[in-house]
Amino acid sequence: MSADLLVATSNPGKLREFRGLLPASIRIQSLADVGLTAPPETGDSFQDIAMTKAQLAASAAQMVTLADDSGLEVDALGGAPGIRSARYAGDPPSTERNCALLLRQLKEVSREHRTARFVCVVALASPFGVIATERGYCHGHIAFEPSGSNGFGYDPLFLLPDGRSMASILEQEKNAISHRAMACRAILPTLVKTLGLVDEEVESL
Repeated sequence: MSADLLVATSNPGKLREFRGLLPASIRIQSLADVGLTAPPETGDSFQDIAMTKAQLAASAAQMVTLADDSGLEVDALGGAPGIRSARYAGDPPSTERNCALLLRQLKEVSREHRTARFVCVVALASPFGVIATERGYCHGHIAFEPSGSNGFGYDPLFLLPDGRSMASILEQEKNAISHRAMACRAILPTLVKTLGLVDEEVESL
């Protein structure tokens, strides 16, 4: 048994991660697959933004939809970049400029004070409304220089507790520990039930 799910993102890195995180019985459709553009990111929190994206896309496509909003919170910067993570250095969005700005702002900050976390909120919606939301975290530090060639966004600057950057680990390992993995694991039972699937694959993720 299988079912279709719209994932409301135009970010190829996120889409790849979702495909690795969810059971093979869930056929993931991208916004491009259903002829939609990315919904506006409006709201004052990760949860508000994720819910808005999920509901708008579900209504437009008439499909069960999963959306996320995620970002980086740095303690020394009062939680910034937060919900502005993708556009921290302004428009148009640029990973290179975002990372460069973050490093400049933390230039004089010592390692013990460079604590940070990745945050992800996932929202599940049907065309009739939001069904559920879940949240996941991944804690670490901000490096003094980028390392690793995997991942996307701030991954090369995010150091895990073992000292490796998020961009230095394999995708399979990232899918076991990342903020998005934690959020997806939490919402998976509700997602499986909503799609009318059996939950036999939940325990394997």
